Amino acid sequence: MTFGKMLFIPLVVLLLISSVTMVKAADFDWINNLNIRAAADSSGFRASLATRFKIGDVQIDAVLRQVDRPGDAYMVLRLGEMSRQPLNIVIDKYRSEKNRGWGVLAKSLGIKPGSNEFHALKRGNDLYDDKGKSKGKGKHKGKKGK
Repeated sequence: MTFGKMLFIPLVVLLLISSVTMVKAADFDWINNLNIRAAADSSGFRASLATRFKIGDVQIDAVLRQVDRPGDAYMVLRLGEMSRQPLNIVIDKYRSEKNRGWGVLAKSLGIKPGSNEFHALKRGNDLYDDKGKSKGKGKHKGKKGK
């Protein structure tokens, strides 16, 4: 085997692994946008978390202190809800498996790949609509003519 062929094979393997990793990461690209929104309006983000997950400031603070980014806080709360696991279990798993990706973390919490829950995670967050507005109930939401 020539030197060129010896370099070619590992290069192809590296490219294949990289492309699989990028595809997996792309499944949860929406978290980057969530982090940007949270940075631009941290109090609005916190209010959205409180409303969406029916939790108070103390619990929001506790989660935010234990994760790397605001979007991670959303995911930890969402995964806890979906898996019906206590938050401390989800946070422990997050700490030990966060470098392996959200799909792996979800699977380790019992959310099966291909399930409705897993697809819901991949679709994005449920805090904001596609225009960046909070999905919380507005004062006149659902009333005609207002």
